[in-house]
Amino acid sequence: MKKLILIILLLASVHVFAQDVRISGTVKDADGNPVSNANVNVKNKNVGTTTNSSGLFTLHAKNLRLPFTIVISGIGYEQQEVQITSASQTVNASLPVKTTMLNEVVTSATRVSQSSLQSPVSVEKMGQRAIKENPSFTFYDGLQSLKGMEAVTSSLTYKQVNTRGFNSTGNSRFLQLVDGVDNQTPGLNFSVGNLFGASDLDIESAEVIPGAASALYGPVAFNGLLSIKTKDPFKYQGLAVQLKTGINHVGETGSSAKSLSDFALRYAKSFNNRFAFKLNASYLTGTDWYANDYTDISASTPVGQRGPNNPGRDALNIYGDEVSKPLPGIGLVSRTGYEEKDLMNYDVYSLKLNGALHYKINNDIEAIYQYNYGRGTASYTGSSRFDLNNFVLQTHRLELKGSNFFVRSYVVGENSHDSYNTRSLAQFINRDWVQDLNGNVVSPADADATWFNRYSAAFNGTVNGVTPNSATAARTFADQGRFLPGTAAFDKAKDASIHNYGLSGAGVFSNSKFYHTDGQYDFTKAIKVFELLAGGSFRKYSMFTNGSLFDDKTSKIKINEYGTFLQAGKKLLDDNLKLTASIRYDKNENFKGSFTPRFSAVYTVAQTHNFRASYQTGFRNPTPVDQFIHLNVGPITILGGAPKNSADLNVYQNSFTSASANAFQAAVGTAIAGGTPPPTAIAQNKDILIKSNVPYIKPEQQKAFELGYKSLINDKLLVDVNYYYSSYTNFILNTVVLNPQSPVLGADGKVNPAAAGDLGAGNFHLYQLYTNATDKVSAQGASMGLTYLLSRGYIAGANGTLSVFNLGTANINNIAQYNTPKWSTNATFGNPNVSKGFGFNVAWHWQSAFDWYGTFNGVRPGRINAYSMVDAQINKKLPRANTTIKLGGSNIFNKYISQAYGSPAVGAIYYVALVFDSPLK
Repeated sequence: MKKLILIILLLASVHVFAQDVRISGTVKDADGNPVSNANVNVKNKNVGTTTNSSGLFTLHAKNLRLPFTIVISGIGYEQQEVQITSASQTVNASLPVKTTMLNEVVTSATRVSQSSLQSPVSVEKMGQRAIKENPSFTFYDGLQSLKGMEAVTSSLTYKQVNTRGFNSTGNSRFLQLVDGVDNQTPGLNFSVGNLFGASDLDIESAEVIPGAASALYGPVAFNGLLSIKTKDPFKYQGLAVQLKTGINHVGETGSSAKSLSDFALRYAKSFNNRFAFKLNASYLTGTDWYANDYTDISASTPVGQRGPNNPGRDALNIYGDEVSKPLPGIGLVSRTGYEEKDLMNYDVYSLKLNGALHYKINNDIEAIYQYNYGRGTASYTGSSRFDLNNFVLQTHRLELKGSNFFVRSYVVGENSHDSYNTRSLAQFINRDWVQDLNGNVVSPADADATWFNRYSAAFNGTVNGVTPNSATAARTFADQGRFLPGTAAFDKAKDASIHNYGLSGAGVFSNSKFYHTDGQYDFTKAIKVFELLAGGSFRKYSMFTNGSLFDDKTSKIKINEYGTFLQAGKKLLDDNLKLTASIRYDKNENFKGSFTPRFSAVYTVAQTHNFRASYQTGFRNPTPVDQFIHLNVGPITILGGAPKNSADLNVYQNSFTSASANAFQAAVGTAIAGGTPPPTAIAQNKDILIKSNVPYIKPEQQKAFELGYKSLINDKLLVDVNYYYSSYTNFILNTVVLNPQSPVLGADGKVNPAAAGDLGAGNFHLYQLYTNATDKVSAQGASMGLTYLLSRGYIAGANGTLSVFNLGTANINNIAQYNTPKWSTNATFGNPNVSKGFGFNVAWHWQSAFDWYGTFNGVRPGRINAYSMVDAQINKKLPRANTTIKLGGSNIFNKYISQAYGSPAVGAIYYVALVFDSPLK
């Protein structure tokens, strides 16, 4: 790669008949008004400038060979090309208004620029105009209106997006890039929405590929890709400021309306068209949505007996009450828990700082350094509700790019700071105050057992002054000394547990990083006969949790993986048929390599009617946690599936299945109860035991077929239809095994009596192993989108998506949770300029009901009801002041909706925004 860059630099220094040019001009619209901040770029060169508030521009460049072409473009205008034949030419350009961009230029589908109409796979784009006119509170919230996009809200500052099924609140199957940088956190192994990333002011566009994109983007793009592009400081100069304030929690029971605010600033400037920089700062703050669903979900209580009066109640968003015990003569009783609002930090914020330096080495090559700092607080729904409190994510990016290549390196680092597990927090607080029957506070290790003893004594009438046979009176007595929320004792116990990591506290510690380098080169101009693109990547994970999650107290966990791809394309039949083939090879040091091919064909009829077909593949490497978690939680050890993680334990090779062990222990117990001596009972029933056959973990796999049609009819109606079918294998799952001290099998290949004796004597350890399911499942779906340009600038759009999951003969416990509604629809209607600078936009979303499966509820189903929501905004543009005033709201009818079981219900946000955007010349 170093040699390649050197060759490019040498070639770039050779300019035959080149000369210095200084052209100037004016850019106006069809009515003669100046167009500010229009881009003026030399075609196929890294040279350009922008117009000032009067529409004037000057472009000064060295070593350009005449003649050449400049491309003039502006938001909301048709693009114009002008040929330059003189080194001091004056240009007067007029840009006709374009109401919307129905034929967008996209890059993510093939990693090179092309018309979205001729994309070989489904692709959605939100351009700059759509971002500006977005009615939702933030740009990221507005992504849900894109066709096929799914969104799940865990927090005011954290929303997760996905496409084509197998959704989750922490989605490690969907890749999110910001300027080519993977926005995932190294420890969580998924992107935390837009808690970190780019501010709304700096986003130029967002593209979405629904479905498998591993052939070009590697292992994380299993379900799809979101690629966010920020604004180039050469093209977008000047000062931009956004002031937004609003309210949420409107009309909520037990709460008054809360204020929230979002401030953003962007400044960019270039010097001599060679050096440019940009600075961004944004800060969003408010009161988070409350998770206050207190439905009793006790798995040990019949459904008809559940409710607020159930002594064994396990409420969904109350924590600590999942600690329960069946008491003789009484029944199931759970400890008194704490509501989430007393444990979670609901004062959330998102701080994003960004700085970038751009230097044009010559007319073809540009060097970039970018630094991003993000810090914030959000609530996340996983196996528990986690408080990502003061979580920090930092990235450094270095990039060298030209018209046909780029080389990029970056590092992503995290610090979890004060983050914690609320369920664990409640349990630890509950163990700090329990008194025995003499009024003495017991140790945390004895607290739960002592609390149940107190409850039993009070209920059975052995405590003076307590009404016997009363669950309420018994609980009141058992809770004597309980730390009450808001007291100094409660706050002290809470803080101590938050900053205690591992098994002895609720704190979550990670100071992990990953290093990534990738690049690509387009050989098309050199070959000419066909298109050829090649690229590759290398990533190193460096994990550190100080023993709280991995066995890494003395040495960090390091993982290397790399990938390389080729893509070739050829046009046939008078350029009406485009065939493209891609293949990628990826290798993680802990697994066999994976090939992921993609084949596609696009056939164009009558210039605007495009039919496409593709075969796509996807794979997902197990995350670092899947590979190397090593967490001993007392009776069971959670163990990642990388071979080296259990090299000295002999667990995968020497263990019994938990199902056979349970059956064995039940049979032995029955025999002993019938008078059989224990050794005899064990010997008679040992053959019930089954040796486990748990393979080491490996990547998940997907194969997908897609058919589509996309057309622009009469420059007014955009039609996009697609159908897909996907099959999945090797879903990552957990299985429990029993590891005895003795070998599982004897020399005769049968169950070793000594190993069976170990189980009877308790000489074994439980392990929860990460592995893969052999079951195969499939999913299919279809979507259709229509966008129509009405008269006088009105724009109407609608789309609908059908998603169907086919479990077949697979075991539901071996499959990732689909978590996707069968039907979802969106509709939009707006006009950026109705009259005298006034505009508006309305977006409506509806989706059908479905069951949500997640670890938060023990992978038991929780119903997500069908819902609809409407976002709307009206705005007034003040061109002379370079300012827009916007009044709007998300979910304006204030219907409180939950998008994932256990996550908070989300209501309306009403806001007013002031946006100042002044180009600088």
